[in-house]
Amino acid sequence: MRRQPRRDLLAGLTVAVVALPLALGFGVSSGLGASAGLVTAIVAGTLAALFGGSNLQVSGPTGAMTVVLVPIVARYGPGGVLTVGVMAGLILLALALLRTGRYVRYVPAPVVEGFTVGIAAVIFLQQVPAALGVPSPEGENVTVVAGRALAGFAGSPHWPALIVALGVAAVMLAGARWRPTVPFSLIMVAAATVLAQLLSLDVARIGVLPAMLPSPSLGFLDLAAAPTLFTSALAVAALAALESLLSATVADGMTVNQRHDPDRELFGQGVANLVTPLFGGVPATAAIARTAVNVRSGAQSRLASLTHAVALAVIMLAAAPLVAYIPVAALAGVLLATAVRMVEVGSLTALARATRSDALIMALTAVATLALDLVAAVGIGLLVAAALAIRKIAGAARLVEVPLDIADHHVEEAALLREHIVAYRFDGPLFFAAAHRFLLALSEVADVRVIILRMSRVSTIDGSGALVLRDAIERLEHRDIAVCVSGVRADQEKILDAVGVLDRLRAAGRVFPGTTEAIDAARAHLRRTGVLAVGEPDVLDPAGQ
Repeated sequence: MRRQPRRDLLAGLTVAVVALPLALGFGVSSGLGASAGLVTAIVAGTLAALFGGSNLQVSGPTGAMTVVLVPIVARYGPGGVLTVGVMAGLILLALALLRTGRYVRYVPAPVVEGFTVGIAAVIFLQQVPAALGVPSPEGENVTVVAGRALAGFAGSPHWPALIVALGVAAVMLAGARWRPTVPFSLIMVAAATVLAQLLSLDVARIGVLPAMLPSPSLGFLDLAAAPTLFTSALAVAALAALESLLSATVADGMTVNQRHDPDRELFGQGVANLVTPLFGGVPATAAIARTAVNVRSGAQSRLASLTHAVALAVIMLAAAPLVAYIPVAALAGVLLATAVRMVEVGSLTALARATRSDALIMALTAVATLALDLVAAVGIGLLVAAALAIRKIAGAARLVEVPLDIADHHVEEAALLREHIVAYRFDGPLFFAAAHRFLLALSEVADVRVIILRMSRVSTIDGSGALVLRDAIERLEHRDIAVCVSGVRADQEKILDAVGVLDRLRAAGRVFPGTTEAIDAARAHLRRTGVLAVGEPDVLDPAGQ
C-alpha cells in the first residue's frame, strides 16, 4: 500500500464517485432503503478489502444480490434480510475453510454470460415502477410486477419521473461512449436533484439518511425464522462466492502481475457479510463494474478500495441532508443504464455463433434467471453444460479395429492369422456415457477365434466402463472367442481388478504389456486348437497349455 499511494488514493476517489449513486440505488431496490446501500458499501467495502484475496476488488451492494434480496424482503421483512446476511457470512467462511474457491474456474463461459444477461434483465425490470413514478405493486416475480406497474402508469401517467429516469439513463449511456472516464452517473444524479428542486417536480425522493453509521446490534436477528431462511442464505452465499470470484478473475485479466487467492477471497466476503448486517447493511459481494473502474483508474493495492469506503463514509457524515433530496427516479435511471451496460453484445454474439450448445446454455440460464432465481439458474446452466459436455466426450470416444502387425510371418500363416484374429483399440474415455456403445460394438463382432483389446489409449475408465468391459468379455467367451488384453496402465488396473475384469484373464495368461506379445499368444492359441498347423508354438501361456 506504500508503493504508489497517490495513484491508489485517486483511484479510490474515482470509484467512490461511481459507487455513490449505485450504492444508493441498490439500497432502494433491495427494499431496505438508500442508507442500507451506503452502509453496505462502506462496511463491506472496508472489510472485504482488508481480509479478501484480491488487491483490486471493490465490494458493496450489487444488482445481482438485490435480485435475490427482494423476495426475502417481501416475505420476511428487513429482519429476514439481515438474518440471511449473517447466515450467508458463516457459510462463506465455511466454504473458505473447505478451500472450495478453486472450483469456480469450472463454470463455463456460456453460463456466466447467460447469468449476466438474466441479472441485467431482472435489474432493468425492477426499476420500472420507480422510473414510471408509480408505487411498486405486490409480487415476487419481477416480470409480473413490471407489467402491473406499466398498467398502473397507463391508467394514470406520471411524466416527470419517467422523463428524469430516461434522461439520466440516456446521458449515461451516451456519455460512456463519448468519455468513458467521466462519472456521468453522479453528474446526472446531481443535475436531476437540482432540477427537481428548482422546478418543484412531483417526484419521490430517497428520504433522510442517518448522519452517521448506525451502531452494531444483534437485535434485528430473526432467530425464529432462521431454519426457513437457510435456503435463502445458501442462495446468497452461493451468489456472493460466484460473483466475487468471477470479479477477481476479471481483475486479474486486466492486469499483468496481480493474482487473487480464491479461498482468501471467500474468507474476506464471509467476514464482510457477517459484520455488515450488524450495522443495518444488506448482503454484499464484489462488484465487477466498480472493480473494473478501480483497475482502469490505476489502482495497485488495497488502499484504493479502502479509500473508496472512507470517501463514502465522509459523504454519509457530511452530506447526508443533501443526499436525501435525490429523486428515486434518478437512481432508477442509473440502474437502467447499468443494466444495459452489463450486456456485452460482442461476447454474446461470439458465443452464440460458436456452437449451438453454447447458445442453448446461455438462453436457458438467462430464462431461468428471470423465471426462477439466480442460484437455480446457475445450477440449471451447469447441469445442461455438463450433460452436453459428456455427450461430446462420449461421442469422441472410439472403438477402432486396427490391422495386425504380422508382416514377418509366412504368407499362409499371416492370412490365417488375419482371418481368425482381430484387434480393437479403445481411443478416449471408457466411462458410463460411452461404455454401452462399446459393448454393442464388441457384441456384433464377426465369428473369429481371438480378439485382442488394446487399452493403451484409454484416457480414463470408471466403474461403469469396467463393468461393461467385463460383460463384453464374458459374452465373447460364451461364444468361444478368446480375449487378450494389452497395454493396461497401472492406474487403471485397480478399477478393472475391483470388478473382476483381469483376474480370470491373468489366470489364463491373456493379459500382456504390449500388442506383440498378445499376437504371439493368440497365434499359440490357434495352433493349440488346430486352426493354425504351421510350425511349433512360439509362446505358451502360463498355464502350460
